[in-house]
Formats: sequence, C-alpha cells, structure tokens
Amino acid sequence: MQRQPDQRRELSAFLRSRRERITPDQVGLPHTGRRRTPGLRREELALLAGISATWYTYLEQGRDIRASDQVLDALASVLRLDRHERGHLFQLAGHAPAAETEEPEPLAAEVAAVPLLLQPHPAYIIGGNYDVLSHNQAADELFPNLTAAADRPANFARWVFLEPAAREVLVDWELEARGLLARLRTLAGRHPGDPRYTRLIDELNAGSPEVRAWWPQYDVQARHGGRKRLWRQGRGVVDFAYTAFHLAEQPEQTLVIYSDDRESAD
Repeated sequence: MQRQPDQRRELSAFLRSRRERITPDQVGLPHTGRRRTPGLRREELALLAGISATWYTYLEQGRDIRASDQVLDALASVLRLDRHERGHLFQLAGHAPAAETEEPEPLAAEVAAVPLLLQPHPAYIIGGNYDVLSHNQAADELFPNLTAAADRPANFARWVFLEPAAREVLVDWELEARGLLARLRTLAGRHPGDPRYTRLIDELNAGSPEVRAWWPQYDVQARHGGRKRLWRQGRGVVDFAYTAFHLAEQPEQTLVIYSDDRESAD
C-alpha cells in the first residue's frame, strides 16, 4: 500500500520522537561527549536495528520508501515500543488499511438506545474521533455543555480542550487531557488523510495551547477503563469508575459507562 505524504510525515515525527527519548545508557552505548540533541543518534539507532544508517535517515526524513515487517520489528525493539506504539508504527508504515471517508459513522438504532437504557448511570457512545454518537441525560448532567452544533455532532475531545467547564468537571484535568490526546493520536494514525480527524486536530491546535505543546510529543495510547475524579453538581468531587466496551460491528466505536461507588452502595 502506497503511503501518502501526510502519513510519511506522521511516521517521521513518530520515529524521531521515540528515538529522542531513548538514552545511550538504556541500550548499552558508551558516552561520547556532549550531544546536540537528546536520545540516540540516527546512526546509532540504525546500527542497533541492523539496518543502513542512510536508509533509516531516508525513512525518518519521510521519503517514500517501504519498510519490511522485519525492519519495523527491529526498530520497535530498539525503541522499546509497547504493543500499542508498535501497532501504531506498523499503521503509519503502511502495513494496515487506512480509511478515508467523510461519511458519518453508522450507528444502528438499537445500539444508539443503549445509553438510554443505562440511565441513571452516565453513559455515551463515541466514535473513533471522539464524536458523541449517543448519550443519556445523566451524561448531559455530568458533562455540561456537551452539545452538538448545527453543522457537527458533539465531540468529547473538543469538550475537554475547548469547553471551560471541562477544567472544573475533570478534577485531574491535565492527566485526563493528556491521555485523551494520546488516544486520539493513536486513532488518527489509522486514518491518515481522513478529514474527520484532520479538521478536529486543526481545531484543537488552534484553540488549545496545551494541544500545541503536547501534540508534537507524539504520545499514543489505547482506549481503556479506569477511574476518574469528577466534580458533580450538588455532590462535590466524586470518584467514578468507568468501563469502555468496543462495539462488535464497529470496533472503533466505544460505549463508556460511569458508576458512582457511593450510589452503588445505597
């Protein structure tokens, strides 16, 4: 599969960001004096991965060359990528299909009804780019101003970074926002050139100084469940457990359900 220029630039940025976070000590290389840039040099990474330094430089420069599975495995090993980062590397290198569509994500009526059935627990279904495809009244109350505009659906990433209320509701806002951005980066890497992602990322970069600072760091992460501290009207700070379920027919769509431990115990 031929990679598009945007995809090659993404691969270049990802490789550079991961190379710069690996120190010579971590891979057993001797100290060689001061370094102009952090992390490994390109020729050091190439040597450790068993590939040509020139060829690796071309790859990191975003030239239109094809990396084999064996080369990508070697780079992932030297760069100490976890399984999500490794999958992201393979996606960017053109080893998986990339969707390019402006069509709205399909959501069956019976699936859209699920959050309504989970009332009074806050619940919503989000698409791959964090569009809110369905949600219930409890989610509306927990996440104020999470509403659709006339020309676009509500979007949870847009709410976190551009809605002032989000910084009050999310008690650990920076931690939550960084994690969400890393997950958005992972999903965007699977859809190079998809306008749903490029428009959203452009909007977040334009409106959020945090996104402008964090996006170049190239953190990636998979969606998961866990716990969040949220400020709730009339209750103060509440510790919520949340669970994420991927839909069988649309695996990038996720049903998220929040549970308040204190309410469950009543």
